[in-house]
Amino acid sequence: MSPTFEELSVGQDIGSRSIEVTRQDLVKYAGASGDFNPIHWNEAFATGVELPGVIAHGMFTMGAAVQLVSDWAGDPAAVVDYQTRFTKPVLVTDTTGTGDAGAVIDVSGAVGALDADARTARVDLTVVFDGQKVLVKAQALVRLA
Repeated sequence: MSPTFEELSVGQDIGSRSIEVTRQDLVKYAGASGDFNPIHWNEAFATGVELPGVIAHGMFTMGAAVQLVSDWAGDPAAVVDYQTRFTKPVLVTDTTGTGDAGAVIDVSGAVGALDADARTARVDLTVVFDGQKVLVKAQALVRLA
């Protein structure tokens, strides 16, 4: 059930989730986005340009994180604005054949501000990988009924 504006208060938790990411997810995302930069799938190339290994696409991370908000709102179209700053890469280790995730991104959200005139809520997201924030000032603006 979608939240209504009247039900919300600043500081209210909207939930959390852990997102498991594999290198296969990155290859699928590359195909969908057209971003085939080898730092997102080729270990030798990534380390050759002085990265610690294969890293997730920033836009993949951003999109995966906002899914928490669109699910909470009950309608992806309710998210009318979304922005963030990228601070750290998400390192995705090779777990081919193990069935394990190569990385786990933890996302939580809370209502950061309410605008009664516009009937919008700003949702502030906390997005963490390996104990460090990978997105900062991650904020989604949601228009509610």
